[in-house]
Amino acid sequence: MKILDGKKTSNDIKEELAIEVVKLLSSGGKRPHLAAILVGNDGASETYISAKVKACDKVGFASTLVRFNDDVSQDILLSEIDKINKNTDIDGLIVQLPLPKHIDEMRVTEAIDPTKDVDGFHPANIGKMALNLPTYLPATPAGILELLKRYKVETAGKHCVVVGRSHIVGSPISILMSRNNNPGNCTVTLTHSRTQNLHEITQTADILIVALGKANFITADMVKKGVCIIDVGITRVKSDYTKSGWKLIGDVAFKQVKDKCSFITPVPGGVGPMTIAMLLKNTLKSTKK
Repeated sequence: MKILDGKKTSNDIKEELAIEVVKLLSSGGKRPHLAAILVGNDGASETYISAKVKACDKVGFASTLVRFNDDVSQDILLSEIDKINKNTDIDGLIVQLPLPKHIDEMRVTEAIDPTKDVDGFHPANIGKMALNLPTYLPATPAGILELLKRYKVETAGKHCVVVGRSHIVGSPISILMSRNNNPGNCTVTLTHSRTQNLHEITQTADILIVALGKANFITADMVKKGVCIIDVGITRVKSDYTKSGWKLIGDVAFKQVKDKCSFITPVPGGVGPMTIAMLLKNTLKSTKK
């Protein structure tokens, strides 16, 4: 069993990006600039945004954080997005999800200029991804591909089972794993809440990608020997053994399944850090354009 270490890999990518930024600036290019909008004060969102801002500093990017109270109107939020779209100094824009219920997330996503949509959620970028055209890939699926690539996990001809069909992870990674690329060329089964005989399907997976947000959902009896597991899910539960009183658990019962795996991502320290690294990579791509 080999750990797919997202923390180490993301740090490697950040070091590579920092070198690229130095080269870009020395050749007269502009400093990459990422803007983020945070609505409300959700604890998890605050943590993610803080990590993204720190990552920008580490690689030499400029960053702007725009904060709104959770009662901000949709019109004011859309107006701020329009303002950032028109700001030629800003290369990438992310709006941290989830948003309050009175705001239409799809309307907000569609309002972001596709050329600055470094999260890769805009319908124009999702369409290009599906057609295998150059675009910004959604950051978490892109991070999964990067891990598979850097650890030389064989994907061609393998059966990839994806558990969860969200627009952020499940649906896009199912498309990416089936494309004629490396990583890719898998036969993909996309499963969800209405799937019957899930246990039987997951037992056939050579590569199992789980993105549900249900702690310890995948157990040892659901996987076969030699499987590669990518655990995207993250759930915060109370713990008497940590300083904060909380700990993070994945969708996969790690201790149960690890000895059956060829490769597995830990939680935390697996896919999460890779998401931020790929967001930075997309922002540099936007700057170079």
